Amino acid sequence: MKLGIIGLPGSGRATIFAALSGARGETSKKDQRISTVKVMDERIDLLSGMLKPKKTTYARVEYLLPSDTATGSESVTWNQARVCDALIHVVRNFPDAAGTDPESEKDFWRLEEEMILNDLMVAEKRIERIDLDLKRGKKSDGEEYSLLKSCVEILERGRPLRMSPELATAPLLKGFTFLSSKPQLVIINNDDDDDSIPEWNATPENIDMCVVRGRIEMEIGLMSEEEAKEFLVEYHIEKSALDRVISRSYKILNLISFFTVVEDEVRAWTICQGTPALEAAGEVHSDMQKGFIRAEVLSYDDLQKYGSFKDAKGAGRVRLEGKEYIVQDGDIINFRFNI
Repeated sequence: MKLGIIGLPGSGRATIFAALSGARGETSKKDQRISTVKVMDERIDLLSGMLKPKKTTYARVEYLLPSDTATGSESVTWNQARVCDALIHVVRNFPDAAGTDPESEKDFWRLEEEMILNDLMVAEKRIERIDLDLKRGKKSDGEEYSLLKSCVEILERGRPLRMSPELATAPLLKGFTFLSSKPQLVIINNDDDDDSIPEWNATPENIDMCVVRGRIEMEIGLMSEEEAKEFLVEYHIEKSALDRVISRSYKILNLISFFTVVEDEVRAWTICQGTPALEAAGEVHSDMQKGFIRAEVLSYDDLQKYGSFKDAKGAGRVRLEGKEYIVQDGDIINFRFNI
């Protein structure tokens, strides 16, 4: 899972990136603008404490801070953001260095319109190419052409493609990596002592929003765990920006976690909600999917209730499920397979 951090100049997106990277982030040696962060989860902590495995592996989230330079008709920022699964849109809500008051709503729509225009250019260019091929007698995919026409109709009305889920998720359009089709989390980057969301005249639809006091959160992210706790209490912050953003990242991408205990390793896996057991097995290992027999499933809530695998099994809470079983958030699964 990769999320790109976008925003207008002066929005503080580099500060937000630093806050999200913090003590738990591992910055890429090849690219300092990519940070991989552990997804801390009390459920895997309980499993690990109970089973005492040699290895505990948390799920991970990757955050990308795109370069802010232009090359021809499209900026590097958009080129890099296109490969991300979702976007984190940072909006300034504090006075800038010159003392100018923020215009957070105006700033949001400015960048939103830029993404819509960018997508419109991509769709129109492809349509022009298809029309040219047709004139030359070449066959084209009629469904792709129809989908692109629908995209243009929406974009020309100034609406993002995420407003049309059937287009935003259409397999034939996946390769176009439309910016406005991506799930988006808006971070309102507030001043140190402001934890309120500003009032906007037109709240964007199908978008999640949260407030982060970027400068303070960046400092907290660089502290030790004990120091961070003190600052969180002092500034009345229940959870760090990192944990809040991770939680919302899972939400906008419709993701859940399940857990496995294999070869003395407790591990968390991230999948889309609605994933069947057969596909979830493939996330662990391709052999598990090929030779799938059954999934032995115990819910985290039942494990917590009964205190051990043995007691939960004795109470009949461990069940065998087939390949079409829809994996639930918190499931602890042992995949039975034969190759």
